[in-house]
Amino acid sequence: MAAAALDAGADYVNDVTAFRSDPGLAGLVAERGVDCCLMHMLGTPRTMQRDPRYDDVVSEVKAFLEARLAYAVGEGVAEERVMLDPGIGFGKTVEHNLELIRRLDEIVAIGRPVVFGVSRKSFLGKLTGREVGDRAVATAAANVLALERGASIFRVHDVPETVDALTVAAATLTDRWPATSPRTTTTTT
Repeated sequence: MAAAALDAGADYVNDVTAFRSDPGLAGLVAERGVDCCLMHMLGTPRTMQRDPRYDDVVSEVKAFLEARLAYAVGEGVAEERVMLDPGIGFGKTVEHNLELIRRLDEIVAIGRPVVFGVSRKSFLGKLTGREVGDRAVATAAANVLALERGASIFRVHDVPETVDALTVAAATLTDRWPATSPRTTTTTT
């Protein structure tokens, strides 16, 4: 399926299994010279939320992403083509997600761009009591915290709200006006 998408003009491969479910995908990414995102997920989509447990969620996610980055590079993927996603909400409890956000700088320290995807996630609903469509403010708050900790790519549904929040945060954090626009790093899914 990824090959067909690339043949049709796609230039980015997002793999929620970080090349675990299809190890040949790394070779395809390397061969085509496209960007990729490797995400952490505990288990599979069907099992990931069945009592997820970690001794230290951040250390374990970081070690996983470092190992998958090494695998990708070992398969010929150019390191500068790899982005990393800690997989907020994928095999994690509310507490795990909050700890990942709190210590996101440890994931950023790996040295690759960090993709942050919390848009409308269920843990935000558990925290705020809001339904899926009413989580734009909670999403923006989490994105601002992630930006402050070094995330640089944001997956969102509510683009204008996120752009505004990240613009204000970037201007404050960089002490420059106008701040570099986060518009270049904000994408929709």
